[in-house]
Amino acid sequence: MAHRPKRTFRQRRAHSSDSDGAEEPSSEPGAPEEQAAPGLTEEGPPSGRGRVEVTAGRVRGRGPRGRGRVWASSRRAAGAAPRAEGGSGVPESRVVDLSTDEERETPHSSKTFIQAARRKRELARAQDDYISLDVKHTSTITGMKKNSDEDSESEPDDHEKRIPFTPKPQTLKQRMAEETTPRNEETSEESQEDENQDIWEQQQMRKAVKITEGPGLDLSYSSELQTVKKFDTSISLPPVNLEIIKKQLNTRLTLLQDTHRSHLREYEKYIQDVKSSKSTIQNLENSSNQALNFKFYKSMKIYVENLIDCLNEKIISIQEIESSMHALLLKQAMTFVKRRQDELKHESTYLQQLSRRAETSTNESLAVDEKTQWILEEIESRRSRRRQARALSGNCDHQEGTSSDDELSSADMNDFQKTQGDISQDHKKIFEDVHDDFCNIQHILLKFQQWREKYPDSYYEAFISLWIPKLLNPLIRVQLIDWNPLKFDAIGLKQMPWFTSIEEFMASSMEDSKKEDSSDKILSTVINKTLIPRLTDFVEFIWDPLSTSQTTSLITHCRVILEELSTCANEVSKGKQDLLKSVVVRMKKAIEDDVFIPLYPKRTVENKTSPHSKFQERQFWSGVKLFHNILLWNGLLPDDTLQELGLGKLLNRYLIIALLNAIPGPDVVKKCDQIAAYLPEKWFQNSAMRTSIPQLENFIQFLLQCAHKLSRSEFRDEVKEIIPILVKIKALNQAESFIEEYQLDHLKSVIKEV
Repeated sequence: MAHRPKRTFRQRRAHSSDSDGAEEPSSEPGAPEEQAAPGLTEEGPPSGRGRVEVTAGRVRGRGPRGRGRVWASSRRAAGAAPRAEGGSGVPESRVVDLSTDEERETPHSSKTFIQAARRKRELARAQDDYISLDVKHTSTITGMKKNSDEDSESEPDDHEKRIPFTPKPQTLKQRMAEETTPRNEETSEESQEDENQDIWEQQQMRKAVKITEGPGLDLSYSSELQTVKKFDTSISLPPVNLEIIKKQLNTRLTLLQDTHRSHLREYEKYIQDVKSSKSTIQNLENSSNQALNFKFYKSMKIYVENLIDCLNEKIISIQEIESSMHALLLKQAMTFVKRRQDELKHESTYLQQLSRRAETSTNESLAVDEKTQWILEEIESRRSRRRQARALSGNCDHQEGTSSDDELSSADMNDFQKTQGDISQDHKKIFEDVHDDFCNIQHILLKFQQWREKYPDSYYEAFISLWIPKLLNPLIRVQLIDWNPLKFDAIGLKQMPWFTSIEEFMASSMEDSKKEDSSDKILSTVINKTLIPRLTDFVEFIWDPLSTSQTTSLITHCRVILEELSTCANEVSKGKQDLLKSVVVRMKKAIEDDVFIPLYPKRTVENKTSPHSKFQERQFWSGVKLFHNILLWNGLLPDDTLQELGLGKLLNRYLIIALLNAIPGPDVVKKCDQIAAYLPEKWFQNSAMRTSIPQLENFIQFLLQCAHKLSRSEFRDEVKEIIPILVKIKALNQAESFIEEYQLDHLKSVIKEV
C-alpha cells in the first residue's frame, strides 16, 4: 500500500454545496427512499446504524493550474460484501454522508475494509484479466454541473475542484431494470468493465483517504441529505413600498435620460464634424489644386535659389568693374584738380617775379625755368582755343575765369576713351552667359508679380517687398556702371530701364490694398540702398564744385532723386542726409583749396592789359563762379548752410576784400550786380522786410561806399545801378537814406515799385 499524506477534516452540513447529496441529487423523486438498500442494513456492523462522514482534504498542488490534486475518500461498512444475487456480482456503489463527529479511526473498521477490497479485486480478476479504464462518468459530470450552477459563487478555483471517482448511485428501479433487461454479450462485457473500473476507483480512494469511524455510525443513506436547498423564509428583507420603487425608477430614469442627452450631444457633434469635413472637402475641391500650388511654390523656391547663386557668382565681377570705372573717373578728376592747382601756383609765382622786377626797375630779362614756361604756354594755348570756340558760338559776353578748364590733350583723351571702352566691354560680358530670367529686371519682377496676383496672402506674408531690392541691387549697379551724373547728357532717373520696370511693377499693384507695403517700399529702398550711395561717391571723389556744368547736372539728378524719394518715403532717410552732408563737405574743401584772389598794388592793376590785372580778374570771377555754384543748391540744402558757405565763407572773406581793393567804376558795379543776381530770391520774398539778412551787411556797406565814391566821380551815372541792387537785397532803409542824402528823387520810384 502506498504512503498516504496527512489528512485534515472539516465539518460538512447537509445543505452544503460540497456534500454528496447536493452534488449528485437523485434523478427521480423517489430516489431517497429507494436508496435505502436492505442489503446494506443487513450487512452493517453489529454496533447498529452509524453515520460515517467523509472529510475531503483539498490540497493545493504545485503543478499547473487546473491540475491541482483533490483528495476524497468513501468507505463502506465493515461487513459490506458483494451482492449475492445475480448480475455482474460487483458491489453496489453508494454515496454516504460522513459526520464530522467522527475524528477517530478504529483498527477493526480499517481491517474490514481492506479485506473487502481484496476480495473484490480477486473477484474482478477471476472474471477478466484486467480492469478496464474506459469509464464514462456522464451522470456524475452532469450532477457536478448542476451543483456548480447552484453554488457558482462558492466554487473554488480549477486546481481546487473535486474530481469525481465514483459513479452516480442508482435507484432500485434502475437496478431492477438492469437485471430484467436482456443484454447481449457485448453489452455485458462493457458493463462488466465499467463495474470493474468503479471498483478500482473505490479501492484507490480507500487507499488515499483515511476514514474515521465512531459510535452510532449509520451507513444508510440519509433522506435529509437528498433534499434540495430551499429558500430560508426566516431571513428578514428590507421593507418595500411603492414610493421606494417609484424613487428608484425615477433615479434610474434620470440616469438614462442623462446618458441619452450625452449621447445626443455626441451625435450632434459628430454631425457637425461631418458637415465641416464635407464643407472643407468642397472648399478644397473648388479652390486651386494643391498640387499646382505646391508646384508653383517649389518652382519659385528653385528660381530664387538659382537667382541668388547667379548673383553671388557675378557680384565679384560687378565690384571689379565698378572699381575700375570709379578709379578711371577719379584719376581724371584728380588730374584736373592737380593741374589747376599747379598752374595757379606757377602763374602766381611768375607774376610775383614780375612784380619784384618792376620794383627794382631793372631792364634785365626775367629768368623762367622751362617747366614754368611750358605750363604758361599750355595755359595760354587752352585759353585761345576756348576764345575761338566762344567766338564761333557767338558767346561774346563771357568773363575770363568762368570757364571750366577741363580740356585734355589728344593723347590723354585717347587713353581715357580706350580704357573706358574696355570697361564697357567687360561690363557687357558680365551676364552674357546668363538667361534673361536671371539678369533682366523686368523678367524677375514679372515672376514676383505672378506670385502676387495668384497668391497675394503668401506674397505679403513672406515680406517680398523687403527682399526684392536686395535681389535687384547687383543688377541695378550693373546698369549704373557707365552712368555719370556729372555729365549733362547723362540719362535721367526716370529714363533708366530699372526704374521703368519698377514703375510697371508698382502700376500693376495699384488696385491692391497693400500697395504701400510693397511697391513704394521697393522703390524707396532701391533709391536709398543703391542709387544714393552711387551719387555720394561721385560727390565725395569726382565732383568739381568749380565746374558749373558738373554742378548743374549733379543738382538736376539729385533734385529728381530726392523728390522721388520724398514721395515714396515720408521720413528723411539716412542716405539722403549722407549725400547732402558730403555736398557741404566738398564745397567747404573747394573754398579752402581752390579760391585764391591775389591783391596787387593799384598802380599795377590800373592797366587792364597787364598780366597782374588779368590774373586777378580771372581769379575773382572764378570765386564768383564758385559762389554761384554753391547757391545753386538752394532748395536742396538748408538756407542756413548756404548762407554760411556762400556769404560767410566766400563772399565776406574773399570777394568783398577783392572789391574793396578794386578801383570804383563800371567794372565794380558789374561785379556787384552779378553777385546780387546769384542770390536766391526766396531769401527776400518777405514784403515787410526792410533790412537785409545779417550775412549781407558787409556787402551793403560796400555798395553804399561805392555809391558815394561814384557820385563824386565821373561815373556818377553808375549810382543808379547801385540803388536797384540795394532794393533787390531788401536794404530799403539804406537806399532811402542814400537817395535823400544825394537828392536823387528820380530813383524813389525804384523803391516804390518794390
